[in-house]
Amino acid sequence: MGLSAGIVGLPNVGKSTLFNTITNSSVLAANYPFATIEPNVGVVKVPDKRLNDLADLIKPDRITPAICTFVDIAGLVKGASQGEGLGNRFLANIREVDAICHVVRCFEQKDITHVYENVDPIRDVEVINYELILADWESIEKRFSRVVAKSKSGDKQAMVEEKVCRNIMTSLKSNQFARTVKMNEEEATIVKNYNLLTMKPVLYVANVNESDVSNPEQNIHYQKLKDYVLKQNDQIVAISANIEYEISKLNDVDKQMFMDDLNIKEPGLNRLINTTYKLLNLATFFTFGKTETKAWTFINGMTAPQCAGIIHTDFEKGFIKTEVIDYQDLLHWKTEAVVKENGKLRIEGKEYIMRDGDVCHFRFNV
Repeated sequence: MGLSAGIVGLPNVGKSTLFNTITNSSVLAANYPFATIEPNVGVVKVPDKRLNDLADLIKPDRITPAICTFVDIAGLVKGASQGEGLGNRFLANIREVDAICHVVRCFEQKDITHVYENVDPIRDVEVINYELILADWESIEKRFSRVVAKSKSGDKQAMVEEKVCRNIMTSLKSNQFARTVKMNEEEATIVKNYNLLTMKPVLYVANVNESDVSNPEQNIHYQKLKDYVLKQNDQIVAISANIEYEISKLNDVDKQMFMDDLNIKEPGLNRLINTTYKLLNLATFFTFGKTETKAWTFINGMTAPQCAGIIHTDFEKGFIKTEVIDYQDLLHWKTEAVVKENGKLRIEGKEYIMRDGDVCHFRFNV
């Protein structure tokens, strides 16, 4: 879908280790419709048991998972909004992504220095958030100064824009993100064009010690960060970046043994990927066939023709209808023929809003 999440964080929080893990787990770029991937981009498969279940029914020649893209954002220091450190690069890169994965250090380790000399996850989070707020303040202030004159002349569009700018400025002044401002559909459309940093959804990634990975609740730094994040109505995932990197280098057998030793049910990277996928408002539909059984990524709210267009633009142009089977029904009845015999195959038209887990066969004519 072309949507991506940027990995951000202060120096020495485990951001690079996490991205190295993602890169180590990257799918081959040749499998997808782009040939070149920059070194700071990792494209990973989205873990989805449903795809494996469908594949078990038909034993296809090829199984292709959905994908999720992560971008390694340049490191941040205090003053980034004024260009300190790599601040300008940081802010430019973060504007290009659709969501933020904010890595926060929640471990003590003397041989890994902290930029502020001690571990304090709330302070660290607020340093970055404050820089995002300052950058957005500068952007919105410039926009406001341009629109206020038009508003005074009676321009109705400008009047709406002035109001929403004022509301966002009030929020930012209170150290609140722009996305906390309540907006109607018209206002949200206007603000979308601003590409504000604090409008992007955020997932906080608590990087904990190996000893805490199976029970992060015992980590006091994680507890404080979790309380903070939940009050912001954001999401949090606890992982050990070092452990995840070690897991990513192992084969399936050794990986399972390693996780069993640490009492880990699944790699934390899987939880990170799946949570990020949902954070981007993404869902999955499937195509089911002997040659290839494939998971396709779509944005929640897309219609059947739009999803057909993800496979090929001709499918959308010549869309007639789609045959839809719920994943659970196909899993239960085993074959498409038996599903149809039991009345569980639906014929949907151009207005159909696709659902996560739909198994589709698109009919088209061009």
